[in-house]
Amino acid sequence: MTKLTDTQVQLLTAAADRDDRNLLPLPGSLRGGAAAKVVGALLSRGLIAETVTDDRAKADPAMNRIWRNDEDGRTILLNVTDAGLAAIGRGAKGDEEPAEMDPGQKVRTPRAGTKQARMIEMLRTDTGATIDEIVAATGWQPHTVRGAFAGALKKKLGLEVTSEKVDGNGRVYRLPPE
Repeated sequence: MTKLTDTQVQLLTAAADRDDRNLLPLPGSLRGGAAAKVVGALLSRGLIAETVTDDRAKADPAMNRIWRNDEDGRTILLNVTDAGLAAIGRGAKGDEEPAEMDPGQKVRTPRAGTKQARMIEMLRTDTGATIDEIVAATGWQPHTVRGAFAGALKKKLGLEVTSEKVDGNGRVYRLPPE
């Protein structure tokens, strides 16, 4: 399944609920660089698309209904695509049932030969790995290892890190084998 952040899900759901499927207005808490980053990620993944209209209204941050204007002054809106609807479990416009998605789909894959790849190798062994073992192998701080579990492995790669307390060895973390 396509991995989305909570903010991305919130934006796509709100757009899907609107008759015009417009992503705007964005929530008041999402402004500036953060808004551009979230919108850019959705655009690059094809979950939303820019729609050029013949309207010549000026983009106004206070109104928050127009994304931007093109070089000719026409308004550009942001609309959720069929792929965006499918990503949140909604069917395309007019569909009764949500579109099926490939459950094995991953957002990214790690590069070979990196510290992250070494950590993944360690976690995929039968014995798994402790944070101290990963710290020794990568040179990272313990908080960096925990952050990599939550950010890079879970959110970006869609991997499910499990842990269990093992007598005499502390907490051991594992990934399912490929």
